[in-house]
Amino acid sequence: MPVYAAYGSNMDPKQMAHRAPHSPIRGTGWLQGWRLTFGGNDLGWEGALATIVEDPGEQVFVVLYDVPDWDESSLDQWEGAARGLYHKIRLRVQTLEGEVVAWFYVLDGYEGGLPSARYLGILAEAAERAGAPDDYVRDLRGRPCTSLGG
Repeated sequence: MPVYAAYGSNMDPKQMAHRAPHSPIRGTGWLQGWRLTFGGNDLGWEGALATIVEDPGEQVFVVLYDVPDWDESSLDQWEGAARGLYHKIRLRVQTLEGEVVAWFYVLDGYEGGLPSARYLGILAEAAERAGAPDDYVRDLRGRPCTSLGG
């Protein structure tokens, strides 16, 4: 079964249960050599949207889900992949059990812009609920943001 790696609001299992109800959580891991950033300032959420970019020495906390084909189509709609907002790539994720190949949504847009305080709060809460380390959650909460939607 395909594995999806969530680094944004889909880290929250409750949100994923709504968006992809047949996709159980598989565990968590780290995407090595990439970092969480924001882009597409004009695309939604009152500011920039979460994405990932290659960056040696950095890592991104992810939540892994087993996603059947029918849920993948639903998730593509939610994430805007069907509209070309995000595209999917496959990358290796480090877990306690070893490497897993998973697919990610990556923004089709330039890096830059600030997320809204509301959106950043949603990401930080999702990471916390998923069991991300305290320093990772603290770093998320401390990122620069706009006060829109906050």
